[in-house]
Amino acid sequence: MGMKDQFQDKAEDLANKAKEKMGQGQGKGKDEASERGAQRDEVSERMQREEDRMDQDYDV
Repeated sequence: MGMKDQFQDKAEDLANKAKEKMGQGQGKGKDEASERGAQRDEVSERMQREEDRMDQDYDV
């Protein structure tokens, strides 16, 4: 195996590792974004229930 082949193999290894890391990072980012979205939805629902409750208090 010549030097060119060794460098080419090393470059391919590094490229594959970089792709794996990017794939893991994106998955993690998507999971975190989904979690934040779910939390936002939960907070919005709570706020809406509180507003509805306040409206009912004033209607009485």
